[in-house]
Amino acid sequence: MHLTSARRTLVVTAALGLALASAPAVAQPQATASANAPVKVSLTVKGPDGRLFKGKIKTKGHDVTTATGGTHRCDGTNAGANPSAVPTPTAALDDAARKRHFTWDGTWYASFDDFSVDTIKNVSGGGVAYWNIAVNGTSIPVGGCQFKLSAGDKVAFTWTAF
Repeated sequence: MHLTSARRTLVVTAALGLALASAPAVAQPQATASANAPVKVSLTVKGPDGRLFKGKIKTKGHDVTTATGGTHRCDGTNAGANPSAVPTPTAALDDAARKRHFTWDGTWYASFDDFSVDTIKNVSGGGVAYWNIAVNGTSIPVGGCQFKLSAGDKVAFTWTAF
């Protein structure tokens, strides 16, 4: 009886080993491209007297520094909008300003975890207007550091009277 039990254990172990060896491998998750990979977008800035800037810009989410607002992240994770860093409209504006040598400024609002764009190329909204941000012709429903951009998006900052 002891010999029969030992044989069963050996046979079961061998069968289990063969089954596991011949079973298909479990698929491992594929490495995904970084969500914050740079994307190329079209950026337009329209002031009260016409176009202030138009061009294609390569951007990704990053820390942004303004004279008024200081340095803060602007990578889509602001206010929990996205689970990981992504390219954003305000980061695109910041990249364009640095690469094309123009200025912009914005106030940081901790309660919104985002910047308010106040001035672009020395044109400010003041008490009569604000800088509206639209992507593909639609005003964005969140702040410019929260909205996720995709390659080919058309980003517009437009001086808009109240």
